[in-house]
Amino acid sequence: MATALAIVIAGVGCTPKKAVFDHPFAVTQEHRDRAAALVEQMTLEEKCAYIGGSKDGFYIRPIERLGIPLIRMADGPQGVRNNTKSTLFACGVAAAAAWNEDVVYEMGVALGQDSRARGVHILLGPGVNIYRSPLCGRNFEYMGEDPLLAAKTSSQYIKGVQSQGVMASVKHFALNNQETDRHHISSDADERTINEIYFPAFKAAVDAGVATVMSSYNLVNNVHAAENEWLLKETLKGRWGFEGFVMSDWTSTYSTLGCVRSGLDLEMPQGFCLNYENIKPLIDNGVVREADIDDKVQTILENLIAYGFLDRPQLDTTIKEDNPYSREVAYKLSCESAVLLKNEGALPLAKGGNVVLMGPRADVIPCGGGSGAVDPLYSISLYEGMKQLGEDFPVTLVDDNYKSQSQALKDASAIVVSVGFDKHTEKEDHDRTFALPEGQDDMIEYACSLNDKVIVVVYSGGAIDMSRWHDKVSAVIMGWYPGQEGGLAIARMIAGEISPCGRLPISIEAKAEDNPCAATYYVDKPMTKRGFSTRYVTYSEGVFVGYRGYDRSQVKPLYPFGHGLTYTTFEYSDLKVTPAKGGCDVQITLTNTGAYDASEVVQVYVGEVNPSVPRPVKELKAFKKAHLAAGESQVLNFRLDNEAFAFYDVESHDWKVNSGQFNVYVGASAGDVRLNEFVNIR
Repeated sequence: MATALAIVIAGVGCTPKKAVFDHPFAVTQEHRDRAAALVEQMTLEEKCAYIGGSKDGFYIRPIERLGIPLIRMADGPQGVRNNTKSTLFACGVAAAAAWNEDVVYEMGVALGQDSRARGVHILLGPGVNIYRSPLCGRNFEYMGEDPLLAAKTSSQYIKGVQSQGVMASVKHFALNNQETDRHHISSDADERTINEIYFPAFKAAVDAGVATVMSSYNLVNNVHAAENEWLLKETLKGRWGFEGFVMSDWTSTYSTLGCVRSGLDLEMPQGFCLNYENIKPLIDNGVVREADIDDKVQTILENLIAYGFLDRPQLDTTIKEDNPYSREVAYKLSCESAVLLKNEGALPLAKGGNVVLMGPRADVIPCGGGSGAVDPLYSISLYEGMKQLGEDFPVTLVDDNYKSQSQALKDASAIVVSVGFDKHTEKEDHDRTFALPEGQDDMIEYACSLNDKVIVVVYSGGAIDMSRWHDKVSAVIMGWYPGQEGGLAIARMIAGEISPCGRLPISIEAKAEDNPCAATYYVDKPMTKRGFSTRYVTYSEGVFVGYRGYDRSQVKPLYPFGHGLTYTTFEYSDLKVTPAKGGCDVQITLTNTGAYDASEVVQVYVGEVNPSVPRPVKELKAFKKAHLAAGESQVLNFRLDNEAFAFYDVESHDWKVNSGQFNVYVGASAGDVRLNEFVNIR
């Protein structure tokens, strides 16, 4: 039985600390002085042009007479793109599914090296918008439904990229949670919801020293993000102390005055609003000051100087474009991120059987589309990966005319059906269906009608409708978009050479209508305002996104947040919650009680027993991925500080911890709590 522990945490206020820039490229006074000297030498026309990108699309223009070089950008959430082939890493949601901060840091380092090998100064990633609905076409770029997991994952990505002398750009600030009509969607949410759910990953990026922030297409509470002073000037640069520069997403600006005043520093891809012709009359008429333009140029230049971009070439010819380190990390991340959702004795496959592989994704490694798409140097499909397993796992590939090969399907020891989306069906500026693309459900059901051992591998950026076949198949693997090594990693997992170790960074609902925001994701009736036909999307679920919403409604998802199976079993024991300065310490013993070496992700959640405002039953506050040999035990320790017990108080516009009783839950997922203790905070 849980024991109540009296823990005194000094003070109930939880004011977030200002960003601390301790990374090697932090801006210093010397950098500011040098930038100011350059700004002083620039003409107004040069300054106005400088904050308007370049006609070439992915560059900040040079000013050769002042020694300011051309600055190259590239899309990069899961690989460097734009006129190049490069390493294709597992996508953002897959990186979050690894629940492993170390491997995501390595991903960032590899992306930084790939950038230097191509002379790229600014990598346009990571994407950290919260997964609100499975329908969003860019979910694959983002890092799941939980703000803490997204914050910890993206921070390591940023630190890794920037350790290589490459700027990261966290995006899309903020509340960019759907792609349909993205220029005209107003994401309308209350102050608490924004601060608790949609801001934390961006705040963590600022604390990690991210060099640039990209604004989003949508409006936030009826003001476009690129022109939103509360968002950019008051919050990002004011409360959070962000010292980098803010760029717009491509063509996401709508008025010159709005962009000048908002805190936006750089319009991309070029100066449609921020240009000399538009700005000069505003200065002449006293509407804006030339100093406002100087501040933007100053901010950009001092950061470029801090990174050394004015003093060294960005191209590093000692790094190969086909980087061995990047290959290694891509493979490791693919192994860490695939999630075994269901397994009724089908996996791992027995040696010597005759495996049939089929489906539209069997002989390709798909990737999401738009700016998240990458042209890989090479890729290993699931079919190629299965062939690399050798003679112990003979595999036959069945083509699209699968109904004419019914005997091969009947005789197979197992059928692996590879389905999902791709760059044409899940992408930027395009939302997708909850159902799989046409014909894929039919294919799975047909395989089930002929064979009792069907394994489904899903390539997707999020949840899909499994209702037609879920109960008929023997196993389901969520492969996400696993990167160039994904086929080999999943094949080795299927064969039992490695134990699955990914966990869901999202909840997977049984039905689309179960999702907490299902009723408000689309708004059909636009309203005309400011010359735009705006659609107002109210985030009526508030803070109850994902598992928070399922706990509240008591609707059970098909698979809960944090879920993932392995080929072994783990026992949780000896939970201890003890007082510590500024919070409490949590300790458990984890034991691998099965026959396989494997990893477990231990998750710590907190819930207030009698909250003063509606709060989730539990919220993720810490996690740790531990690899244990069969039979091994390990003691795991977690620290919960004041912030783990806090909520955002709209009266004080600050974080607050109530005195009272809290539950500390420890488990394998949001739906699989193994241990809990009550803690009194006073």
